[in-house]
Amino acid sequence: MIPELLQSQKDYFKTGETKNINFRKKLLKKLREELVNQENAIIEALAKDFNKPAFESVLTETSVVLSDLDLMIKNIKKWSKPKRVIPALLNFPSTDKLYSEPYGQTLIIAPWNYPYQLAIAPMVAAIAAGNTVILKPSELTPNTSTLLKNIIDKVFKPEHVSVVEGGVDVSTKLLEQRWDYIFFTGSVNVGKIVAKAAANYLTPVTLELGGKNPCIIDETANIKLTAKRIVWGKFINAGQTCIAPDYILIQKNKKEEFYIAIQNEIENAYSKNPENSEDFCRIINTKNFERLKNMLVNQKCIVGGITNAKNNYIAPTVIDEPSIDSEVMQDEIFGPILPVISYKDENEIESIISNYNKPLSLYVFTNNSTKAKNIIEKYSFGGGCINDTVVHFANHRLPFGGVGNSGIGAYHGKLSFDTFSHKKAIVKKGNWLDLPVRYAPYNGKLKTIKKFLKWI
Repeated sequence: MIPELLQSQKDYFKTGETKNINFRKKLLKKLREELVNQENAIIEALAKDFNKPAFESVLTETSVVLSDLDLMIKNIKKWSKPKRVIPALLNFPSTDKLYSEPYGQTLIIAPWNYPYQLAIAPMVAAIAAGNTVILKPSELTPNTSTLLKNIIDKVFKPEHVSVVEGGVDVSTKLLEQRWDYIFFTGSVNVGKIVAKAAANYLTPVTLELGGKNPCIIDETANIKLTAKRIVWGKFINAGQTCIAPDYILIQKNKKEEFYIAIQNEIENAYSKNPENSEDFCRIINTKNFERLKNMLVNQKCIVGGITNAKNNYIAPTVIDEPSIDSEVMQDEIFGPILPVISYKDENEIESIISNYNKPLSLYVFTNNSTKAKNIIEKYSFGGGCINDTVVHFANHRLPFGGVGNSGIGAYHGKLSFDTFSHKKAIVKKGNWLDLPVRYAPYNGKLKTIKKFLKWI
């Protein structure tokens, strides 16, 4: 089935229909209309899959996609036009342009944590750029996956855009095929598998991965506001967010004040019993629930620590001073568990952060602008915030992506369009002048060319 589908998309791409800007725009408008009509069904599917609150579904999923669609529809004509660039004097006379052309057949593998947004948003960009798409949604969110397939089948021809459902075996079969571009969002371990498969055909990739995102709080920070913003950024989607703060590094004399503040903010957000809160998500499945539950063993929980296997519930939890060697500090947590480690001086910060690969995000809370500047310049990470968490994702003018182990490539806004577009450089040379200096024989021309190259 998969090879046949790929062949049909290959044949369809050759017709050139996907390169027609009006055609792309028309389909994106049709998709937008269908997504607006299906918003309640999308919210319901996300709730069925892991109890995602409607507010979070709108804020982090449906509104993001509609915003992306509006941006693409508005700008697709402008972004698709060849761009003139300043020509090299060496090529005088010439006109130089940069053409954006689609790669061709693209594979998008979406994750389960934001199963709607992180599937549709890159798909929209790939379509806007003129590609065909096969979208592989996560099997861990079956309700959302089925709805996505129904929506896509209603809007697009299968030879243009198709949803292929299934588990690891299906992903493996897809990765065995030859693609013109692969876009993957998920774990570092699976990202390595994707990169290895892509290398067989030298296929370009975007890998949106993760890491242990540090959150630094110094002695000048507004602790009450800091706690409020951390609670929101960490516990939205029950901590199942690749850019959520993974652990806290706090100045030692501020730790107790922070514990009081964060307990109050958790209660303000989710009540004294978050399990009964309509605003708190659940862990995606039993496997991840057990993994997170094991991280709580032999830990001192300042807040939370309560679990319920019946509904994959883990309370918003704050852990006091875990060992660097403990399970909770080994890998990305990806759940509602927040370790807190205190420090006396900035050398301790560096010694802890240096234990890990480059993270996807870093956050620093301080009223000392010099210290904030030093921290964000000192450490390498994908992106982050000063005095907030997660919100850098909201600006489509900022690239979103990792560095090193946390990812390859970036997207958002126009960069999403560019991600799925090959940039083709063209020089159109004038015929009315042809400088002879570049042509052989070269005898007697070396001094002339050296002076010329030095001058330009």
